[in-house]
Amino acid sequence: MELKLNGVTKKYGEKTALSDFSYTFTEGIYGILGANGAGKSTLMNLITDNVKRDSGEITYNGEEIKKLGGAFREKLGFMPQQQGLYETMTAESFLAYIARLKKIPGRKIKGELDMVLELTNLSNVRHDKIYSFSGGMKQRVLLAQAMLGEPEVLILDEPTAGLDPKERVRLRNYIFELSKNRIVLLATHIVSDIEAIANDVVLMSSGRIKASGSPKKLIDSLPGNLTPVTDRFTLEDVYLYYIGDDGHE
Repeated sequence: MELKLNGVTKKYGEKTALSDFSYTFTEGIYGILGANGAGKSTLMNLITDNVKRDSGEITYNGEEIKKLGGAFREKLGFMPQQQGLYETMTAESFLAYIARLKKIPGRKIKGELDMVLELTNLSNVRHDKIYSFSGGMKQRVLLAQAMLGEPEVLILDEPTAGLDPKERVRLRNYIFELSKNRIVLLATHIVSDIEAIANDVVLMSSGRIKASGSPKKLIDSLPGNLTPVTDRFTLEDVYLYYIGDDGHE
């Protein structure tokens, strides 16, 4: 299982959102960390083919995703940053609607719904209207729809945005449990979201990779003359060292 980007560039007019981006993702959780405007969402949208790249190639298991087309998209699960939900629908009816859009065979839909509702701990509210849900529950609905079809690549764009600390930790734990045997890309500007669960971290600024590696490797790479934010070096110090004042929370 390998998702590889080689020299990928995307511009919006005069602005370069992603510049000569190259990286290889294999099984595990990858934290894509950077301030707002760093290029994280553009990266997600290029991988999902929602946006067309200007140059470079993206391959999955050695094959260009443009050639794979629908066969690649069937392996994708995407949780967008915005909560685009039909709030007058129940959780179950919304997920059934998404399952049909994903062309999951009718005979399999009920089993798929049961599975994703159980995984995201929403089974007991499956018949409730989405407008009655808390922010964290709505995010779990979005996570559940991304899991339909048992995707091999799970792409999560700012999944904990707007959540209180308890809901953020709860959703992060769900993501960790769902990460086995798949590639998970979690884009965020919140350091604590990924420090505990990411196998590797990619730090981005102005559409480029500033540094990458495991949290331990990145922490160990910090110069010894730095003063840690707390009593020891953490990923927060790594962020501040490489990204600085680019606007993180």
